[in-house]
Amino acid sequence: MAIDDLIKNAKEALPNVTPTPPDLKTQSSVHDLKSRLEWGEPALTILDVRPRELFNDSHIMGAMDFPLNELVALAKNSLESGRDIYIYGANEQETSQAAALLREAGFRAVAELKGGLAEWKAIGGSTEGAVDGSQEPGEHAYNVVSQVKHHKDTQKLNFK
Repeated sequence: MAIDDLIKNAKEALPNVTPTPPDLKTQSSVHDLKSRLEWGEPALTILDVRPRELFNDSHIMGAMDFPLNELVALAKNSLESGRDIYIYGANEQETSQAAALLREAGFRAVAELKGGLAEWKAIGGSTEGAVDGSQEPGEHAYNVVSQVKHHKDTQKLNFK
């Protein structure tokens, strides 16, 4: 067997271990969302369905304010039905209700963000809002290396 054939066979036998961002799941963890954002994936939308006052105080950076009572109308007017949507509310029940409303309205790729804003903050996810802007950043807020290491240590890596 020629050396080129040996190399080709060896490459084919090796598993593809290129890390990829996690696929959209009906129930997604904050780690799934953070991985996709860190991957630089632009084709997703984050919706916060909590009351507007809570959104104004604090929300996931880049999330859109779509209060539950206006959710379907706002979504139909501004989002493609096939777009990946991560949604969170004030609690798991509100999140599930919002996701169900979007699915009933024809949105096919809706993920309920488990743990919502509280879990997002617990893993050091970026937030914005009136309350967040008035608080001093934590001791590791600007240490990107420790934030990425913490994220890597606390998530399950998705290799394909």
